[in-house]
Amino acid sequence: MAELRFNPLLRDWTMVASNRQNRPNMPKGNCPFCPGSGRVPDHYDVLKYDNDFPALSPTPPEPDDVATELYSVAPARGKCEVILYSPEHNTTLPQLSVGHIRKLVDLWTERFVALSADEQNKYVFIFENRGPEVGVTMPHPHGQIYAYPYVPQKIRVELDSCKAHHEETGHCLICDINAEEARVGQRMLYETEHFVSYLPFFTDYPYGAFISSKGHRTSIAEFSEREKDDLALILKRVTAGMDHLFSRPFPYMMCIHQSPVGGEDTSPYYHFHIEFYPPLRARDQLKYLASSESGAWAPCNPLAVEETAVALRQAILDAEREMREDA
Repeated sequence: MAELRFNPLLRDWTMVASNRQNRPNMPKGNCPFCPGSGRVPDHYDVLKYDNDFPALSPTPPEPDDVATELYSVAPARGKCEVILYSPEHNTTLPQLSVGHIRKLVDLWTERFVALSADEQNKYVFIFENRGPEVGVTMPHPHGQIYAYPYVPQKIRVELDSCKAHHEETGHCLICDINAEEARVGQRMLYETEHFVSYLPFFTDYPYGAFISSKGHRTSIAEFSEREKDDLALILKRVTAGMDHLFSRPFPYMMCIHQSPVGGEDTSPYYHFHIEFYPPLRARDQLKYLASSESGAWAPCNPLAVEETAVALRQAILDAEREMREDA
């Protein structure tokens, strides 16, 4: 079964994908993403791989006959792609060179443009789940891209908030958040020529970093060559700092937020940024999403980001210094 079911309480769609129950928990010695498996080229740097167990597909089956006057169903049309970061089975994002990450940025851009060209796709979501703590079943370093036939609710809420702020002030909300975090300074993590990273005032994760473009860009497709280089650099610095913080691989969900495709022009008020949702609150302690977070959408951050930003900022600088010494 693969279909969309409409939730009338939230006015949002739920993807039903029972085929994903067959996904393997792949042992390290039997990886389809490694060269020699017969599933991928023998030589590649970064690679787009169509998901073997997609929740969305370009030619979905007809939904089950379960719709009623109250409950709507729709075909699970869209695309699910896997983005392989490297042929090396154990080399994660912060361990890649800046030049290699730039190839990843280029592939993200290429796939965003290609998927945006399909008029049935309404939102292209680039993301990475890292670590067993967030449910990763395939250890080979990779991210994913989902092309949805609708704009997911969280993105709609962000868009509505950004549009309202623009109508009230004439400003882009993310631009204003960037400026406010830079003015306050306490929560800043790292800055390059074209990007800035910080723990925003309002994040509900102790180490929930943002990376945002300084220039007002709505999508990855608008970046110049120098901006793409800079995005690769800040991605490496921030994720390497996360690993350095507790001297262990740092689990996270990395989510790239950018404008919807094929609909209203959101360029006056929406702004490219990356949101990290890392579940660690300490080296061996997780922040759980319990009843308040899940049942009421009332998030609670167990730590003050003015304090956690100090630790993560220093970890980023320490990791950067060690990389330069090893170079």
